[in-house]
Order: sequence, then C-alpha cells, then structure tokens
Amino acid sequence: MKKLVAFLTVAGMLSFGVSNYVAAQSDTTKAATTTQVSQTTPEVAPEAAPESNRSFHQMLKSKFIEGGAGWMSPILLCLIVGLALVVERIIYLNLSSTNTTKLLNKVETALESQGVEAAKEICRNTRGPVASIFYQGLDRYNEGIEIVEKSVVSYGGVLMARLNNNLGWITLFIALAPMLGFLGTVVGMVAAFDSIEAAGDISPTVVAGGMKVALLTTVFGLIVAIILQVFYNYLISKVDGIVNSMEDATITFMDILVRNKNAKK
Repeated sequence: MKKLVAFLTVAGMLSFGVSNYVAAQSDTTKAATTTQVSQTTPEVAPEAAPESNRSFHQMLKSKFIEGGAGWMSPILLCLIVGLALVVERIIYLNLSSTNTTKLLNKVETALESQGVEAAKEICRNTRGPVASIFYQGLDRYNEGIEIVEKSVVSYGGVLMARLNNNLGWITLFIALAPMLGFLGTVVGMVAAFDSIEAAGDISPTVVAGGMKVALLTTVFGLIVAIILQVFYNYLISKVDGIVNSMEDATITFMDILVRNKNAKK
C-alpha cells in the first residue's frame, strides 16, 4: 500500500511538472506570435503588455524556458522526485504518529483485567511503531522481563531505521540541484566567451545575454535546494518527535510490565 501511494504521488508530481512545462511552451509560442504581429503592424506596438504586469508564475515559466531545457530539465526532475519523496515521508510519518498516553492506559487496563492476550490484541489493532514495539514485548512476556527488554530495544532500532527511509535520497537531491545549476552556469559562461571570441569583439549584448542564461540555471538550482531543505528539516523534526515519543513510551511500558508481572498469560 505504501509503495502504491508513493507511485501515485510520483506520477502526480510528474504530470504536474509536464503540464506546467507544456503551458510554458504555449505561452512562449503565443508571445512569439504576438511579437511577429507587432513587427508587421507598428500601430499595435503600444498595446504590448509590459513585463512588470506579468504574474510571478508567468515570469518563472519564462525564465525557466530561457535557461534551456537541457539544463533546466534535470533540475526540475530533482524537484519533482524530491517532492514526491517528501510527500511519501509525510504520509508515512503521520500514519506512524500515535497517542502513546492513550495506548499505554489501554494496555495497562487490559493487563490488569484480562491478561496479556487482551493487551496484545489492542496493540495489534493500533497502527504505528509504538504499538508494534509493545506487541513484540508482550509476545515474549513469558520469557521474562530481561528478554522483553532486549526484544523491545532491538525492534525499536529496526523501526527507527524505517522512519529514516528515503531521507538520504532527499539530501542527495538537495545537494544535486545546485550542483547541476553551477554546472549549467559554467558551461553557459564558456559558451558566452566562445561567442565573444567568434564575434571578435566584446559586445554588451552578447555578454549580458549569455551570462543571464548561464546564471538562470544556478538560480533555479538554489530554489529547488531551498524548497527541499525546508521540507527535509520538517521531516527530521517529525522523526525526532516520534523517536522521543517511542523512547518515553517504552520506558513507561516496561514499568507497566514490571507492575503486572503476574498478569494472566
């Protein structure tokens, strides 16, 4: 189920990115057509809308196309895949959150009144890593408190590793996006100097145009890295909160087992 959700998320993000790219290409075509018409009919030239009237979204699409599909596409791919992983982690971590106080009260009540099997049934019907840890401990209740403690610690380490899944890939895209931007900038600068060499003269138009296109890749790469970094820090704080909750709940759970060591098996 989790893999299906992740796949649907990635597909949705890809569709969103492609639709934006197609819309940007359509806007560019319309702008080119308008320019040609204005050149053939000078009297409508004053009606050309100034760029300051365009929305931020339109300017962003225009600058994206100016940067070149060859360099902008990998940066966009980093954003799409990175956001897909972020959405998958947010869903997983939200499903992993548990009201530990309520769960502990239910488990303690079940142990005192009905025994271990009833407490195991409560943990089995509760989602989240905390309930899974409790179930592993209760499943080895007959083997003694020491074995239960070792089982809880070992399984808790496994679940903490699961909470950190895909975070390494997000950090990869955070680092990769600006690196691709810098690479595009360097290549663009080299191309600009080649144009200057071919022209035999330092033309402000050639230099400014080439450098603008080259720097756009770095701008978009940094934007992607900033967006993913914000979400990454949120996910890290979310994981830390769940882990702290797991540790506190586990300590209380062991105290409950010690107080109810004579509960019905």
